[in-house]
Amino acid sequence: MSIFEEEERKPAKPYEIGQDLALLSVDELGDRITQLREEIVRLEEELKSKGSTKVAAEALFRS
Repeated sequence: MSIFEEEERKPAKPYEIGQDLALLSVDELGDRITQLREEIVRLEEELKSKGSTKVAAEALFRS
């Protein structure tokens, strides 16, 4: 290993609610925002799916 080889970058830690943001770069903050927006969409889709299932089950048991 030569002294000119770059150190391996550690993989980014997953986002934690309440995490200290001062240590993140502007690019890292932008990436986190994108990831969180994608996660919100995924969560909303799952919520809609579960809501549809609940409505169908309630309708079945009412009849």
